[in-house]
Amino acid sequence: MWEIPQLSGMRVPGLVFASERMMTEIVKDEAIRQVMNVAHLPGIQRYSIGMPDIHWGYGFPIGGVAAMDVEEGVVSPGGVGYDINCGVRLLRSDLTAGSLAGRLPELVAALHREVPSGVGSTGFVRLAEKDVEKVLREGSRWAASRGFATEEDVAFTESGGCFPGADSDAVSDVAKRRGRDQLGTLGSGNHFLEIQVVSDVYDASTAAAFGLVAGSAAILIHSGSRGLGHQVCTDYLDDMQAGMKRHGIAVVDRQLACVPVRSAEGKAYLGAMGAAANFAFANRQLMTHTVRRVFRRVFGEHVSLRVVYDVCHNIAKFEEHLVGGAKGKRRTVLVHRKGATRAFPPGHDALPPALRSAGQPVLIPGSMGTCSYVLVGTDRAMAETFGSSCHGAGRAMSRTRARAETTPDRLLAEMERRGIHVRGRTRSGLTEEQPDAYKDVNVVVETVHGAGIARKVARLSPLAVMKG
Repeated sequence: MWEIPQLSGMRVPGLVFASERMMTEIVKDEAIRQVMNVAHLPGIQRYSIGMPDIHWGYGFPIGGVAAMDVEEGVVSPGGVGYDINCGVRLLRSDLTAGSLAGRLPELVAALHREVPSGVGSTGFVRLAEKDVEKVLREGSRWAASRGFATEEDVAFTESGGCFPGADSDAVSDVAKRRGRDQLGTLGSGNHFLEIQVVSDVYDASTAAAFGLVAGSAAILIHSGSRGLGHQVCTDYLDDMQAGMKRHGIAVVDRQLACVPVRSAEGKAYLGAMGAAANFAFANRQLMTHTVRRVFRRVFGEHVSLRVVYDVCHNIAKFEEHLVGGAKGKRRTVLVHRKGATRAFPPGHDALPPALRSAGQPVLIPGSMGTCSYVLVGTDRAMAETFGSSCHGAGRAMSRTRARAETTPDRLLAEMERRGIHVRGRTRSGLTEEQPDAYKDVNVVVETVHGAGIARKVARLSPLAVMKG
């Protein structure tokens, strides 16, 4: 834990989780300056926090956490990000990695064909105007009402797959049009669908509670709210520039545009953000439906794919936390998590009953061709980070530099040498996501594990990767 002193204008210190070696690289990036900038925001509590996957982002760093007092604090779209409720969902299967071996090329080809990916991709569901409104209000529950989700799927999704306070009326018509045909699609950039094997188990009892068995196959889906969420962020950033003038708020970086949590503008943004989050929940649920359909066609109707958990990355949520250290009081705060994931401990009442004794699964994907991890939330996270952990490996180089560092042919040859099947919408898009473009996920995970804000449960190794 590295503390950034509370310099002039900062309302709280900064706090960054990193190994010493990682910190020598992190300080070269603008992300540390962004941690300090966030510390200037009205109503921020205790610390402006950076996770070990921290890197430069819009306003807030990616890998940033900030909790705001609900009466005196602000809400900032830059603390959520453009891809509202970008998140990950883990499915466990009753198949072994060995049973997949001879069928992987067929399976990956089918998934690539039936789970649309790339910019502007459209899904198998065409939503009428009234259905768009229902998706924005109901999230995964809308998917369940249409036969695309089970009650178990809904229960094992953060917030029960339906974000409290979602307001479809706060979403612009432009945003709704952008999302209408995109439900059930992967998108572009770092979004992916990955077939994995549970290669290592570190905590047998917690792994059993999560249904993870060594040698079994699993599927990790990473996607968000697509064009709809992007448009919501764009719309409200414009509104908040004007809102700051009305509320007399000045920020050190215009990308930190914000308004009071309790203001009309703040309530409108939070309602629209919740609606976009519901769209993302439904989006990952429809991809789950497609993945199940493909697996059952290839391996038979008996195949079981069950949700371990679905967790948000880019979100702001009202939560109760102990503010002010051990002698502080429990209060409701608005926790911004941007490129960070919730990490609630055993016994927390926000968890579904079946997971409550074990704690919340924390899903940490690595980069293409590297491993991913399942961790579990801890009491230490509640005490130090407002119940938060990292969300992935974190970029180490720009997309432009990543493209210059390798070629599609060289990258694909390396993946083939490792025994990993790779499919992508474009060849250049693959090079942007090459493994070296990201930090070492093993070091990132060891950092949060060592700090005690999440505890290792299992490691997942890739068998096949489908990139947006």
